[in-house]
Amino acid sequence: MTAKRKDDIYYVCCLIEFIARQTKNHRGMVASAIGRDGIAHLLDHAEVDHCLPFEQVADEVVAEYGIPTGDFDTVKDCRYTVPGYLDIGRVYQTLVLDTMQDDAAQAILDVFSSFLSDEISNFNSSVYYSNPDYLRCSYLEGKLLA
Repeated sequence: MTAKRKDDIYYVCCLIEFIARQTKNHRGMVASAIGRDGIAHLLDHAEVDHCLPFEQVADEVVAEYGIPTGDFDTVKDCRYTVPGYLDIGRVYQTLVLDTMQDDAAQAILDVFSSFLSDEISNFNSSVYYSNPDYLRCSYLEGKLLA
């Protein structure tokens, strides 16, 4: 996989995290609303989109895919310093790269739609800064490992 493709995956993961925070939705809901084809489109256009203001791209995605405002506010409920969306985007990128077969768009959709996404989004827990191997193994098992 090229460095450019890895950067594109990182960008889309950050974008989904940003939109989920902005719209107060579960990350899986945002990824599902965009869908596999929409994620593939975002990946294909990431090199150009990253030159635009992040908020602009997020607003366009929210409008295009009809993402409503929800009530899943992980930032407001956090008792500690909230990690940035770029930091959490990196967590997701690593998990996608560690688990994908050959379809990056499907891998992004699968990771964001998994049980682990809500665990990562719980900023009052330690899951988001867990060892990447632990996250990969937990994801593959379908549950957090002891």
